[in-house]
Amino acid sequence: MKPTSSTHSASTAKLPPWDETDAAGAPLRRLTMLSVLAGALGAFVGAVAYVLFRLIGLITNLAFYGRWSFSESVPTTVHLHAWVILIPAIGGLVVGLMARFGSRKICGHGIDAVIESVLYNRSKIDPEIAVLKPASSAVVIGTGGPFGVEGPIIQTGGAVGSVIGQVLHLTVSERKTLLAAGAAAGLAATFSTPIAAVLLAIELILFEYKPRSFIPLVIATTLATSVRFMLLGRAPMVALDPVAFGFVHELPWYLLLGVIAGLAAVGFVRALEWSEDAFELLHKVGLDEMWWPALGGLGLGVIGYLVPQTLGSGYGIIADILNGRLAVLAVALILVFKPMAILTALGSRTSGGTLAPMFMSGAALGSIFAFAVNALVPAAALSPAACAILCMAAFFGAAARAPFTFILFAFEMTRSYNAVLPLMLVVVVANGVALALMKHSVMTLSLARKGLPVNQEYEADAFKQISVGLVMDEEALSIPASTLVADLSERIANGEPGLLRHPAFPLVDDDHKLVGIVTRADLVKAFDKDPSGQSSVLDAGTRDPEVAFPDEPVDEALNRMLKRGCGRLPVVSRDDPRRLVGYLGRTAVLNARLHRLHEDHVVERGWLARLRSSDTPHG
Repeated sequence: MKPTSSTHSASTAKLPPWDETDAAGAPLRRLTMLSVLAGALGAFVGAVAYVLFRLIGLITNLAFYGRWSFSESVPTTVHLHAWVILIPAIGGLVVGLMARFGSRKICGHGIDAVIESVLYNRSKIDPEIAVLKPASSAVVIGTGGPFGVEGPIIQTGGAVGSVIGQVLHLTVSERKTLLAAGAAAGLAATFSTPIAAVLLAIELILFEYKPRSFIPLVIATTLATSVRFMLLGRAPMVALDPVAFGFVHELPWYLLLGVIAGLAAVGFVRALEWSEDAFELLHKVGLDEMWWPALGGLGLGVIGYLVPQTLGSGYGIIADILNGRLAVLAVALILVFKPMAILTALGSRTSGGTLAPMFMSGAALGSIFAFAVNALVPAAALSPAACAILCMAAFFGAAARAPFTFILFAFEMTRSYNAVLPLMLVVVVANGVALALMKHSVMTLSLARKGLPVNQEYEADAFKQISVGLVMDEEALSIPASTLVADLSERIANGEPGLLRHPAFPLVDDDHKLVGIVTRADLVKAFDKDPSGQSSVLDAGTRDPEVAFPDEPVDEALNRMLKRGCGRLPVVSRDDPRRLVGYLGRTAVLNARLHRLHEDHVVERGWLARLRSSDTPHG
């Protein structure tokens, strides 16, 4: 009887054919090559950061002072009066034109675009982004946009790394490593925080920790920071005075600060979503997206006219807040109007980074918190500078869901070991609040709105930690190799126990040694060639098939299945590669994942429950 055919191989139509020579080089040699490329990339991104800083200085000086100078400058409204309202609108118009006739991918803060390219575009970024993104961001920030340069530099570095990976003969994973190395180099070149930059790449871009990516990341950030030191000096972007961090006495207040920072992060992300929805309504009145950044710039100009400190990247303002140099009223105004400026600009789809403005908002929130507590409870004696630093890290760490990165970021900025315990506590409390109340982070919100899910949690691969022997079917039925195709088909049709469990059957000789494997699809093909079914199942099947070993990780066996395009492997003894000991099919592979689900969700009975049951008298 002719059996029914069943498909057993996953479609690979969207993937290129497997070529064993694609990454034939020795792992050490390829890692060395990646490290050299990452080092050159890091140095280049460090130089790009310098050029971008100077370009922003030039545009700021031209827009607000009418002078030709590349020196760092801060926007002000003292001499321009109400005309300042138009300057951000002009900058927004230029960016709208660049997005319309260049690439719309320059819009936004940049990190979300990098994440999208890694997860959904095989780490490919269009080459023009490497030019258009820094140029558009320089125009926005130079004309008063409330952004930092770090987001654009991160996206620019990632774009350059991606382009190198597309030009050279590399795997997708190697291209992703170069992309992440360029992005991390961008953050390191901005803030001189190479350790936090590496962690940012791991937490927000790579979603993995492997030596093949970690080593190039470190090299890239080291070179980028070194070039920054040579071109811009060793002074940090945000210079801090020594800060005294208490802990035991301030512990209750730090816990409250963490909760407030987490709630603020949730509120900011939801407000950003509302702002984007508000600008989407402009579609209904027929206003093209090209004009949105100009409209947002007009709103930003009004805010900047009222509160000049909201204009520009504001690294100096951040330093003033962290060092306690601003009056309470000035900090309160920044706390109210800086988020309004960010939300207005981001909602309008303009170009710029979110780290610096959110740092300013978080620092202002922490400072106001300390002032308020000290006014209500003088005995608390909280340090406004300490609370500002803690809240700055907690606010952005919770909004971005990158707590480890911003714990270390703040530590690298303060270089004070006394800050570690308060930072860890406040940041993780804020992150816990955000996790409980917020589905998407500020980095993934735009992707979620496109229907592109991003899981920012990652763990060790269950397939790498569970052995084949733990999940294989030890009772799988083997078939004598001399069996006729017609006889085996008849047994399957009659529903013989053991033959319905799997779509393939190991074939053994008279000594019960493995000689091949036959699938139901093979039986169908055999009947097509010989309708009588008088050929042997060994002739119909595959001789000397790929095998798995009980002591190897499921991951290794699964890789062989994928390479060979097969859905199952006979499992043989390591000591005797022809002695059949089991069968590894798709169900067994899924059982490896089931083991991890049990670990995560099945509550085991603890000792305390056992003690209670033993103390209960039996009737």
